[in-house]
Amino acid sequence: MNAATVTATATARPVRDEGRIGLRADLRHIGALVRRNIMQIKQDPESMFDVLLMPVVFTLLFVYVFGGAISGKGNQDVYVNYVVPGLMAMMGLSIAMAVGTGINDDFRKGVMDRFRTMPIARSSVLVAKIVVEVGRMLVAIAILLGVGFLLGLEIKTSVLELLAAVGLSLVFGASLTWIFILLGLTMKTAQAVQGMAMLVLMPLQFGSSIFTPPSTMPGWLESFTEYNPLSNLADAARALVNGGPVAHSVWMTLGWAAAITVVTAPLAIARFRKKA
Repeated sequence: MNAATVTATATARPVRDEGRIGLRADLRHIGALVRRNIMQIKQDPESMFDVLLMPVVFTLLFVYVFGGAISGKGNQDVYVNYVVPGLMAMMGLSIAMAVGTGINDDFRKGVMDRFRTMPIARSSVLVAKIVVEVGRMLVAIAILLGVGFLLGLEIKTSVLELLAAVGLSLVFGASLTWIFILLGLTMKTAQAVQGMAMLVLMPLQFGSSIFTPPSTMPGWLESFTEYNPLSNLADAARALVNGGPVAHSVWMTLGWAAAITVVTAPLAIARFRKKA
């Protein structure tokens, strides 16, 4: 065994044995990787177009297309208070999809080959990506609320409850990123990840209470919306903004977020270790 082989083995050993990496070191690695991902965004500002434009386009589109049909022509301002809290749920789902295509590209471009030789926990790479995506979700929700206020959104409860709705949306959005990370690690190309993600996105988004009350839907679809986690999140955010019973929807949303994370996070980390 030559010197180069000994050096490579010594360097790679901590990566394979993550148990030797303490919590403080793991947090430091996550922080460094978060900075790396933020620097990538600074070098490629176009990657933020979805965050900056999607809330504006979706809010204007749905308020002026569906608002008159649901609330009556000229009463779009009433629909604003219905749809904007619902769109908070949609933002997390739509933006979480980007992490799947991003991690797929990182493998394809060889970025993960560099991480393979570093003495860092493999999970820190995934956690750093989730932290950055949650930050992107927060920016998107802030823009969404800003557009909503311009269109007549009213907070009928309090600022604290509005912040609780934002926090709940971020928690649920963070859990969804694990699904798309798993897709990114499983599919062969970024295009395949996007295609599969759309199959997940479309039924969940439009088969929910985000855009219209479930009572206007056929019976079988109304039953589906009751079990749709996006409906629970939209109803919880709506109750926190407009008032009304909130406990059931909040606990259901937190339960869904915990279940999704518990099931998909270990699978994603295991897949990442095997692939990296």
